[in-house]
Amino acid sequence: MIVALGQIDTTIGDFRGNLGKIVEYVKRAAADHADLVVFPEMSLCGYPPNDLLDHEAFAAENSKALRTLQHSLPPKIAVAVGYVDRNRSQSGKALQNVVSILRDGELLATQAKTLLPTYDVFDEARYFEPAAKRGIVEIAGERIGIAICEDIWFETEPVPGSRYPIDPVKDLLDLGATLIVSPSASPFFDGKAAVRKSLLTRIGKFSGVPVVYVNMVGGNDSLVFDGHSLVTSAAGELVLNAASFEEDYLVFDTRKRYEPVELGGDRYGEMERALILGTRDYLRKCGFERVHLGLSGGIDSALVAVLAAAAVGPENVRAFALPSRYSSAGSLTDAELLARNLGIGYSVLPIESLFSEYITALEPHFGGKEPDLTEENLQARIRGTLLMAYSNKWSSLLLATGNKSELATGYCTLYGDMCGGLSVIGDLFKTDVYGLCRYIDARDAVIPGDILTKPPSAELRPDQTDQDSLPPYDELDEVLEHYLLENRTRDELVEMGMRRELVEQVIRLVGRSEYKRRQAAPVLKVSRRAFGTGRRMPIARMIYEA
Repeated sequence: MIVALGQIDTTIGDFRGNLGKIVEYVKRAAADHADLVVFPEMSLCGYPPNDLLDHEAFAAENSKALRTLQHSLPPKIAVAVGYVDRNRSQSGKALQNVVSILRDGELLATQAKTLLPTYDVFDEARYFEPAAKRGIVEIAGERIGIAICEDIWFETEPVPGSRYPIDPVKDLLDLGATLIVSPSASPFFDGKAAVRKSLLTRIGKFSGVPVVYVNMVGGNDSLVFDGHSLVTSAAGELVLNAASFEEDYLVFDTRKRYEPVELGGDRYGEMERALILGTRDYLRKCGFERVHLGLSGGIDSALVAVLAAAAVGPENVRAFALPSRYSSAGSLTDAELLARNLGIGYSVLPIESLFSEYITALEPHFGGKEPDLTEENLQARIRGTLLMAYSNKWSSLLLATGNKSELATGYCTLYGDMCGGLSVIGDLFKTDVYGLCRYIDARDAVIPGDILTKPPSAELRPDQTDQDSLPPYDELDEVLEHYLLENRTRDELVEMGMRRELVEQVIRLVGRSEYKRRQAAPVLKVSRRAFGTGRRMPIARMIYEA
């Protein structure tokens, strides 16, 4: 049997565009004499549609698109496509997440998803009724079992301490499946590809059945889907591996012997490509063509500028230096040199006169108090106002430049440096910002050396450095990683060797800053747990040292 894998980038709600892309890939597969072509989970409608599923018209458009596809296919080739269908039973949720196989104008089989993830960024149990049973469909001599995305994750705890009650893959194997097909919409995080490979190879090793895993690619809001579709042999060896972070097409012949292949890729390289794809697709799918940002001469805005230029082209990026009385000459020089190296637009927009006027206007109301955080935040908010004005005038998307360490601890200003329509590096700890910058600079040599080596500073008061307010970033990020990503308690962190005083300071900062994060721009997710829908904390609560 010849199986084609259509790793495509879909847009949520673009039924016509998604359908057209599917038909294009089907024709290619037919030319390759494929018996079956498989597309990602919910490829007709895009993933995740979230509360669009509450609209009756959305389910109706799914059905219409399916029927259009049904009568648009070349003869003989079968097509596995994911979409949203109505629940035909008399109980449960109104909708199901399904994959149907079409051939010669007929609907051969439909399989609903069994395991509905409800953790991290997933909320499928809110919308869908799980499959009551699993089934097999015979094509070209193979007995095919469909396991949609999460359905292959039975062996892995989705959340520590929890297990699924049903093993869909076992059920399919018990029914005699000779090939497992897994259409998926599995978003990227650092290390995800290796986790998927482990899941798929385990199936082959324990069952002697090959697995065809077809993953979505592209960005949708905060999520980045990396593609990386895989095929494992009956021996559980990885034998085919699609490209990551781009559309791809593969052909797998079940009768052919393949040599094992490696996953490939490296940590910072995958992060870079994920952030570029997430930025590019966010703009494209939201209708923006250009971006701009505040370029301070620091490492965070430097990285965002580099990623933006790669995502949309340097001709579509403009950077603004917004100096005040506290900005160093070196920062302006570094910002200008970086912009020149990247070939992006660059302008200097001083805020000193505006800052002075604000101080004069507020002086009668400050009662002679000494300058403090108020004046620092005022500078950031003036910059945010100017950058948002440019956004309005030119329909340019402002990119926020804050990192995860800053968002975690509240070392950022609401309506100031937090302004923006997208937070490109908001899921990168500061230490990873440095790591990614060094990785890029070793290859391209575009980031001025001073940006990589000078102590980080907001430059909002004389001789300021970040470490005046925060612990050293290597210590801070170690606490944040275990606290945010692993839910470690205070006592566990101390037992791991971290200073109690440091741990308690960080936990307090994280708790008190929740109201800021609730108002932040969407953050591109590249870690196991990003701020946003994947971490839902109450704002008004007791901050305890757990």
